[in-house]
This record gives sequence, C-alpha cells and structure tokens, in this order.
Amino acid sequence: MNWKEIYKSKVVNAATAIKSIKDGDYVVFSETAGVPQHIAKALVEHKEDYHNVHIYHMLTLGEGGYMAPECYGHFHHITNFVGANSRKALMDQEGDFLPCYFKDVPDMLGEAFPVNVAVVQVTPPNEEGYCSFGVSCDYAKAAAQKAKVVIAETNETVPFTMGPENKIHVSEIDYIVPCAYLLPEIPNPVITDVERNIGKNCASLIQDGATLQLGIGAIPDAVLLFLKEKKDLGIHTEMFSDGVIELVKAGVINGKKKTLHPGKLISTFIMGTRKIYDFVDNNPDVELYPVDYVNDPWVIGKNDNMVSINSCIEVDLMGQVASETIGYKQFSGTGGQVDYVRGAALSKGGISIMAMPSTAAKGKVSRIVPLLAEGAAVTTSRNDVDYVVTEYGIAKLKGKTLRQRAQSLIDIAHPDFREQLQNEFTKRFGK
Repeated sequence: MNWKEIYKSKVVNAATAIKSIKDGDYVVFSETAGVPQHIAKALVEHKEDYHNVHIYHMLTLGEGGYMAPECYGHFHHITNFVGANSRKALMDQEGDFLPCYFKDVPDMLGEAFPVNVAVVQVTPPNEEGYCSFGVSCDYAKAAAQKAKVVIAETNETVPFTMGPENKIHVSEIDYIVPCAYLLPEIPNPVITDVERNIGKNCASLIQDGATLQLGIGAIPDAVLLFLKEKKDLGIHTEMFSDGVIELVKAGVINGKKKTLHPGKLISTFIMGTRKIYDFVDNNPDVELYPVDYVNDPWVIGKNDNMVSINSCIEVDLMGQVASETIGYKQFSGTGGQVDYVRGAALSKGGISIMAMPSTAAKGKVSRIVPLLAEGAAVTTSRNDVDYVVTEYGIAKLKGKTLRQRAQSLIDIAHPDFREQLQNEFTKRFGK
C-alpha cells in the first residue's frame, strides 16, 4: 500500500477522531498557533461524553474553549506556561501548573505526563508522504512518538517548515482530519518611546556577527529597529516573529558568521501574523528543530557571540529575576529564558540581557524592587543574570558585588522610585 492509500484509509472527521479519547486519558496538544482547533472545538461540542480528561500544552492561541468554566470536570488543563485563555482555569483549581524548563518538555512527556493521545496540527503530506509540523515543532514530535494514538489535523494553511526532524509520515498517524482554517495571529505590537529606548540600549550591546535569541512583543521588535546598521547577524531562538523579516530582506540577518548552522534561521516554533507564516513556508533558510535541541544550553553555547534577550516582571536589588509570577499568581512560565541565559554564558563572547520597562501599572509600580513580591518565584537566579536594561540605561550585574549590583539597578530605575530604593540600599548596606 503506497502512502496515498494509507492517508486515505485514515481520513475521518473530528467527531470520529475524538472517540479514541477516553475518560481519564492524558492528551497532548500542539501549542501556540499550532493548536489543533477542529479537535478542540469537537471536544467542547461533545464535552458531556468526557470526564477528567487531562490536556497538556503550553501557550495556546485560539479560543481554548475546553478550558472555559462550562468544561470544568470534563477537561483538566496541565501546563508549564500559562496564557490569557488558561489563567482562569488555574485560578479556579481546574488546571495545574507544572514547573519545567521548556527544553525538558519532550523528556517529561511519557514520564511525568503520560501520553495516551497526541493531537497535532500538521501540513498536508509532501510527495514522499511526510507532513511538516509547521509552526509548532517543539515537543510535537516527542508527543507523537510516545503516544498510543496520534490524531493529526492536516491544515492546508499551515506553512511547510524545514528541518530534518520536523516531520511525521502518514503511516505514523492513526487518525487524519483534513481541514483548512487560518492560523491564529498575534498582531504587531505598538512600540512606545519606552520600548524604543529599551531597544536602543539593548542594541548597543549587540556586535556585528552576533547570533540572537528574541521573543515576541514590543521590546524585541524595538531592538530590531536599532539593528539596521549591524552586519552579519544570525538567529538561534525558541521562536521568532514578523520583526526579523525586514532585517533578513535587508541582508542584516544572514547567518554568515554563525558557528552553528551557518546561514540558517533556527527556531522551534513560529508565532506572529500571516506575514511570518508565509515567510517560513518552504523557506530553505529557516529550519525548525525539537525544543530539546534548540533550547539545550550546550547547543546554544556552540553559537559564538550569542545574545539572549528576555523580558521579566521584576528584579530585586540582588539581581534575582521574577519572570513568571506576580506574587502568588502564576502569570506565564519559565519557558526558555533560563535555557538561553545559560546558553549565552557558555557561548564564546556571549551575553544575556533582561529587558523591561522601569515601571508597571501605568507608572505606579517600580519593576526594580528591594525584595521580590511575596510568593514570587525566582525564574533566573542572581548567579545567572548578566545585564539588566530599562529605558533609563544598562546595569551590568555579572561579576559585581551585592552592593554594586544594587546601586547599578537603582541607577536605571524610574526616577520616581530612586529615592525609595536608595533608602532601602542604605538600610541594607549602610552609606
């Protein structure tokens, strides 16, 4: 039987495919824009048929209706990265948070989190019968390999992304649900003067030939605005978005000086607008790999002059960074922040940057604080932090004493809070 016949024999609709999911099962979904929306919708429509089904995924775009209150008791969400549509389920104790580095998720699946059913979103098969994992390579392959049952949505609008491990053969799939819906998009952020100044400060630390890790949002996009005069930059990152396209087309990002995967933009997932999805589609210069490779600090460190740029919620005067909690509230997750901070430290000439506005809550709260909020989790330890950047400047922490760190951080805090912070400094260290 050739692959086309195999494919045809496995085609079902979503309602039929979900019958393979049983009460109490552990189900893994692809994440971000790769969330299988047809299967998710079918589960909500048939929720009364299910009880205590555990669903794992990280950040999810789309409605996420299976996490809504009307689905409590039917579906239980477990994650190591919280998003806007999953926070309520966790607050209502109808979801659980699992502390975990992003790079460790593939190993976690099948161990800490059993995998009865993997539900992935992929492209239609190529001429050899392989489907690409599209915009969500990260842990999708591991989930499919470890699951007892694999359900795949073959979405015609998913970009076919490259990478030697970024694919699954139709023979490895149990149920195939053909579909054609537009991927969820993240609109380009509004960049204010605050982000522009942060971006300018970060860009001043980036040298020609550097390899970058960037996320999504106003700060990474603002950094990119100030890199137009740089030369021979590269990309090795857990994800990238629309902002890199202009610099690729201008020849600024070309990967010529990369010491690992020269000439290639390396990532593990893609998230943004249709513009980035079209850019990566069948693009031989872009390769996606599983996250246990892309985010492995030892792999990251093979890139000379690696520059890691991450955001955070608050930093205390010792340099401890909280990036995932607001007090006791789980707001997001560790993601790949620590992976890249440590990877950059292993890189020859590498640096890591924590970039954030100096204030939150419309200027009412300082993000540089004497102590982290009660209940806050330390994401990146004071031993790992290198640079901290705000719109007011750059604080180099690595190699500095506690006294020196505290003063450097006060110097880049918002002026409205410097006197208060200086008083705390005096209490702790004297004059």
